[in-house]
Amino acid sequence: MPASVLFACNMNAIRSPMAAALLRAHTGGQIYTASAGVRSGEDDPFVSEVLAEIGLDLGGHTPHAFEALGDLNFDLIVSLTPEAHHKAGELARTADVQTEYWPTMDPAAEEGPRARRLAAYRDLRDQLARRIAERFPRVSTFEA
Repeated sequence: MPASVLFACNMNAIRSPMAAALLRAHTGGQIYTASAGVRSGEDDPFVSEVLAEIGLDLGGHTPHAFEALGDLNFDLIVSLTPEAHHKAGELARTADVQTEYWPTMDPAAEEGPRARRLAAYRDLRDQLARRIAERFPRVSTFEA
């Protein structure tokens, strides 16, 4: 199990901050988790809305690019878009970091009424939650 995970997408506004919030909740904060984008984007209110539906929030997240992190000393970078996967590959050449690519849809591309757009964000949230549960088994804090 990695001690630190960076989720990466194109603008750090939807997919990567959502994944980071889900992993933090799933592991109870036992894994240091952050997110970044190839570029920084703008906050997306639909992300906050679909996370609030399951009792989570972004905790004051502001979209930012990789460069804003300074120290990129992570055990694992999970890229959620092709562009972010390319950037993670560049970083892996000069740092001791594992990379994984989890292709994910962009719910912002969904058009139509608000309910249809929100459904796309919920689908992404649920897809990420399932993938996180499979990849990061919960660590028991029980000691005999």
